[in-house]
Amino acid sequence: MGKRIKKLTPKLISFIEKQRLFFVATAMKEGRINLSPKGLDSFRILSESQVVWLNLTGSGNETATHLKFQDRMTIMFCAFKGNPMILRLYGSAKVFHERDVAWQELQTHFPDTAGRRQFILMDIDLVQTSCGFGVPLLEYKGERDLLGPWAAEKGEQGLQNYWSAKNVISLDGHPTGIFDKPKE
Repeated sequence: MGKRIKKLTPKLISFIEKQRLFFVATAMKEGRINLSPKGLDSFRILSESQVVWLNLTGSGNETATHLKFQDRMTIMFCAFKGNPMILRLYGSAKVFHERDVAWQELQTHFPDTAGRRQFILMDIDLVQTSCGFGVPLLEYKGERDLLGPWAAEKGEQGLQNYWSAKNVISLDGHPTGIFDKPKE
């Protein structure tokens, strides 16, 4: 059944690399909890205790907001085929934008993707597995080819305008930091 360990093992890394979907959860001390599904080619394992995901443009920017105030984050993977398992990564995370020094290094791990908004770098402090017996078997049919073309059509200035309209303030009225000054 469930296990708790401090870092990823080769077996868990292999499991993550096969997944097409993961979930990200963040929360501030008060207010709404954010839980978002993520997919596409947006997740990388940097080491047994550090991961990064490419946060693409979306209709909100709750994860970035929460991480400005509380750096805790949980990432969850579920086996939808094969042996059942749920894998959760717990840790602290930071957000990096194109203006930040770390962006240059982090972008080397991903293909050039239209709609790139932020990188979220997470230091893992706990890895937990559980049975996943209640998770249904699902068949993967492919990626939705919508976000990339939508973002490419908008272009750089169109994305900046979209972020200004949709990504500056969280659902609870807090600043997301999308246009803050660069981090060193």
